[in-house]
Amino acid sequence: MPQAASVPTPVPPSPVPIDFHVDVEHPLIHACRVVRKALNQRLTVLVYSRDAQRLSRLDSALWTFSALDFLPHVYADSALAQRTPVWLSLSAPLERPRDLLVLLDEEPVPGFDRWFARFARVIEVVSREPEDRARARKRFKSYREQGFAPCVHEIAAP
Repeated sequence: MPQAASVPTPVPPSPVPIDFHVDVEHPLIHACRVVRKALNQRLTVLVYSRDAQRLSRLDSALWTFSALDFLPHVYADSALAQRTPVWLSLSAPLERPRDLLVLLDEEPVPGFDRWFARFARVIEVVSREPEDRARARKRFKSYREQGFAPCVHEIAAP
């Protein structure tokens, strides 16, 4: 009797869209553009990185990015956080969801499989550097292994 061919089990759609913005020439400037677009859509944003210097540089970039745009932001532990649409964080504040999570980290976020459900969308910003792209591939694979369906978007230079 012939055996039925095994049919792969379909992966359910990711509850949270994860978009990898790759080949980004200036990751911090690109992150500023993503934040500006989110604010124009009246979304709340959390920008996460475990690298304090990177987050500090983004903090400065958000103030100086555009002479025509005000991108209000604070660190997530600030007393002004509840009244500010964009938060910067070195840790994962699980109890306070945002609409958009922008990741500027080099490794998968600890506990991302539980954490990401608090966001409507996740964006990973990946530079053109070969080492950064290699780390991004590992994160992409980690997300896939946990049942997410990340998408890749090549970012053209402006």
